Amino acid sequence: MKKLLIIGGIIVAVFALIIVLNNMSNNNKLADNPYGTNDLEQETIDQLDDENYQNIILPDDLQAKVESGEPVTAYFFSPTCVHCKAMTPVLMPVVADMDVDIFQYNVLEFDQGWNDYKIEATPTMIYFEDGKEVSRMVGNQPEENIKTFFNDVVLK
Repeated sequence: MKKLLIIGGIIVAVFALIIVLNNMSNNNKLADNPYGTNDLEQETIDQLDDENYQNIILPDDLQAKVESGEPVTAYFFSPTCVHCKAMTPVLMPVVADMDVDIFQYNVLEFDQGWNDYKIEATPTMIYFEDGKEVSRMVGNQPEENIKTFFNDVVLK
């Protein structure tokens, strides 16, 4: 019985250590995050140091850019979306190669984006010009479709 209590105590201590280390890791990642809050979903925290998710835009900032009339390309994604996880690593190198300016909007953290921009599925990419939506691309797309969207819509 004494051995069982010792083993149980060790297991509890190991789990406590794991929780403490995970919290420390999250706190390090949350320092200077682009979301303006530390109250983030774990899936978002896990993406904070991912190079493919470094151009995050906040809802008020996107709304201001769109309303200003300047051309804006917004990429609506969710860190829990398997299609977003597949498309983003394809999209971001194309963005860099074609020198397209794109803003990433996290609908998991800012769920008002679903209604504000009539998002029905993620990923969704929308191009705005003169304060209005010009075109959108919905769903996981291959590299060629992304390039075509940029050439025909964004870079025209």
